Amino acid sequence: MQHQLILILDFGSQYTQLIARRVREQGVYCEIVPFFYPLDKIVERAPLGVILSGGPNSVYEEDAPAVTADFYDRVDAPILGICYGMQLLAKDLKGEVSPSDKREYGHARMRITDDTSVLFKSVPDEIDVWMSHGDHVTALPDGFRRTATTGDVVTAIENDADRIYAVQFHPEVAHTPLGKDILRNFLFDVCGCRGDWTSRQFIAEEIEKIRETVGTTEQVVCGLSGGVDSTVAAVLVHEAIGNRQTCIFVNNGLLRKDEFENTLTLYREKLHLNVDGVDASEDFYSVLKDVVDPEQKRKAIGAKFIDIFEAEAHKVGGAKWLVQGTLYPDVIESVSLRGSSVTIKSHHNVGGLPEKMNLKLIEPLRELFKDEVRAIGADLGIPDEILERHPFPGPGLGVRILGDITPDKVELLQKADKIFIDELHNFGLYRNVWQAFAVLLPVQSVGVMGDFRTYERTVALRAVTSTDGMTADWARLPHEFLQKVSSRITSEIRGINRVVYDISSKPPSTIEWE
Repeated sequence: MQHQLILILDFGSQYTQLIARRVREQGVYCEIVPFFYPLDKIVERAPLGVILSGGPNSVYEEDAPAVTADFYDRVDAPILGICYGMQLLAKDLKGEVSPSDKREYGHARMRITDDTSVLFKSVPDEIDVWMSHGDHVTALPDGFRRTATTGDVVTAIENDADRIYAVQFHPEVAHTPLGKDILRNFLFDVCGCRGDWTSRQFIAEEIEKIRETVGTTEQVVCGLSGGVDSTVAAVLVHEAIGNRQTCIFVNNGLLRKDEFENTLTLYREKLHLNVDGVDASEDFYSVLKDVVDPEQKRKAIGAKFIDIFEAEAHKVGGAKWLVQGTLYPDVIESVSLRGSSVTIKSHHNVGGLPEKMNLKLIEPLRELFKDEVRAIGADLGIPDEILERHPFPGPGLGVRILGDITPDKVELLQKADKIFIDELHNFGLYRNVWQAFAVLLPVQSVGVMGDFRTYERTVALRAVTSTDGMTADWARLPHEFLQKVSSRITSEIRGINRVVYDISSKPPSTIEWE
């Protein structure tokens, strides 16, 4: 089935993925493409609508991101400009854009000035919006009318005849509470979308696609991590071809406590996957001996995993395909707006194994965001203990032990982490946070236990709230909860005598410590 399509042209906004997620939440399929995506390709794909994202630039900067001069004439679909997108289309269509006296950033109260506005249909006359701009529109292009303002600033303009609309605020963020209604008006009333993007429909279509791709005889291998993405991908492929998929679940010795054994049992007995469990802990410990640098840890763990996975995959006779749990954010982030990308951490899902193993890729989730993957997993019958599991880094506890890694340190951290997670469940807090974990610090301090002085290790607890992991705030966990966790860790684990709680947000910090 050919889904209706909305294209989002990315001009560099930190919120571009949020635009896509809000569109998908309305049951409408969309894709993010860079602003320089070929116009011929846009015309050929015939989207029902095009959204121009925000961005950090001024439209008057040299080399500011732009579309071609014939863009508005050749795109036969409604256009919605957001923030930078509004300024760009206003400038391109011979309006005026000027620098503001001061940058407007944060909450604003917007007044809708035209009750015939299609964007603001069924929206109250005044609403809260989230602003982020330095320039603003000071003269409207011909054919446009102003439909909303914040103070003296033109906040929304519309041209019904040419089906071009623009807003100066960000309807996609949570700080614009009625933003989803505004986007819905654009999608359904302006573009004519019918909302045909559902998880059940995706499953049926993807199963058929996998069968057509793999054929009736070829063998497939899949690397399982115990996390949401690889599990959903594996179950989807299993639904399509059954035991012609062999899953390989490698214990790198850096998983959470009892995770290897418990997850292997779940895979085999509840999900009926064909899984080979490989305990390679000692192999990983040997390559990590005396390695301290975080990036070197990641590379050592990644290289050893490839070696082990390759050896196991060769045992699967005639395997031609590799299943990967690549998600849409991985695909988006592997395409730079400027044509070259910078490595922040070497843990992306895009690429990797196929170059070395000469296997063709099956990436059934590459069009999906994490929340969509969870919805599909639920429809596939995957239990909550997998679907609700917090994100876990590919290098595992290797990047949650600061300094060198030893089996003794891993055991200490596993015990502390388990107490933290168990108590989150006991207090009913686990689902309230995006991610929670313990970090073993390269710090020892003096303590007192009974009549004895101790000189033992310190554990940091980290818990954050987030919607997508791109930004995160530290979780305000109850003091009585933190007291319980600290008390249990220091009394039950010999070797740890101090517990601290991380109250850093992202940015400026990252979620993980390494």
